[in-house]
Formats: sequence, C-alpha cells, structure tokens
Amino acid sequence: MIKGKTALVTGSTSGIGLGIARALAAEGANVMLNGFGDAGAIDALRRGLAEEFKVKVGFNDADISRPAAIHAMVRAAAAELGGVDILVNNAGIQHTAPVETFPPERWDAVIAINLSSNFHAIQAVMPEMKRRNWGRIINIASAHGLVASAQKAAYVTAKHGVVGLTKVVALETATTGITCNAICPGWVLTPLVQKQIDDRAARESIPVEKAKLDLVSEKQPSHEFVTPGEIGALAVFLCSDAAAQIRGASLSIDGGWTAQ
Repeated sequence: MIKGKTALVTGSTSGIGLGIARALAAEGANVMLNGFGDAGAIDALRRGLAEEFKVKVGFNDADISRPAAIHAMVRAAAAELGGVDILVNNAGIQHTAPVETFPPERWDAVIAINLSSNFHAIQAVMPEMKRRNWGRIINIASAHGLVASAQKAAYVTAKHGVVGLTKVVALETATTGITCNAICPGWVLTPLVQKQIDDRAARESIPVEKAKLDLVSEKQPSHEFVTPGEIGALAVFLCSDAAAQIRGASLSIDGGWTAQ
C-alpha cells in the first residue's frame, strides 16, 4: 500500500521516531528523517536505512520549534522525495517540575515542539494531500494525552492538545482519502525515558535496573516497556487500506496504563 510513497517523520534519528521510520521503510516508503545529533552518525543512519530497505532516505535538520523551518522541511521533502504522503509528528521534549516552579521558557518550548509543531506540519502538507486525495497523518501523542501525572504540566497539556488537534483534522478531512489519528504510547525505553530513569536512580540512590522496573511498573500493569518497533507496526497499519475508516482515533499502546 505504501510502497513508493513518501513519509516525513519528525524526531526520527532515534527512539520512537526511528522505529516508525524503519517500519515505513521496510514497507517500501521513501523516508525523510528529521532530528538532531552528530552529523556523521546521522548520515551513516540515513545511508544504512536506504541500503537495508532499498528506498530513498533523506535528512532535514529543521528546528521544529520554528514554523518557517517546518514549512521549509516539507518543501525540501517534496523536492527530494516527492510530495509528503505520510506525516508522522513524533518529535517531543520533556521537562518536569511543579506548576509553581515550572520555568516559563520550558513551558513555551514543550508547547512549541510537542504541540504547535504538529499544527504547522499538518498545515504544510495538507494542500498536497488534498490534491492527491490521499494522505496519512499520524500524531504521536502519549498516555499523557489521555491521563495526567504530577509535575508534567507542559507535557500533559501539549499531549492532550495533540489528541484534540487530531480529532479536528480528522473531521475536516472526513470525506477525503486523508486520515488523521493519534498513537498514545505508554513508557517506551527511549533516550528521553532513560534520562528519567537515570535521574531517579541518582535521586533515590538505587541501581539503575531497579529504577527502571519501578518506573514502568508504577504505570504499566504489564511491567514491560513498549518498543519502538511495536509503535512502528501500528503506524504501518494506520497507513493501510484496512485503516481507511479509522479517523480521529487515539490508539493506546501502553501495557494497560490507561485501562486502570
């Protein structure tokens, strides 16, 4: 279904985004990667994906906190790989603090990257998707788009906003060949989560492995982390014909977190 189509995946040089990019490339989609990191390592990653899956793989280092950079990235993807058929809004950052001491600049950054970037990317790809009457927009929300946790005001607010944005876009495209859905992962062992584990281990003076188990078991009844590959497989399904009438959904993949 997606062989030869073009996917743009933000925040895809590691973690969930890379898992999704790999899954889409494995199905024959050309992929535009986006993110930060060592230039040499990213180029090796790009070339490795292209060789492994025999698809075109590009990279754009757009700072997605800047709307103009997002629009330029979409234009670059169109020029290099063809118009964007599949948009995966994945990039995100985290900051934890009580509301009364939450730094305003960190609030602004989390909202810009975790929520506003989704709006700007969707706006940028929509005209071409409508012209082709086909598109898949997948927003990576979170279990925190459905429930809350203390000390995560900006992240929870942004992810709830992503769920709302997903519903609006789905309604506006309901009579077209474009679908928009959100995937809501629970704990995934990404660099972002590993930092929280390391911080917890240091704060509580416990081994990292114990901090890891304590973290996941607090929320996920399965006591298991979700994997980027599992999320990638769900993204591939949402791109398929079988998912054509899944519109505006928030699909949990969280080890039972939000079932409680």
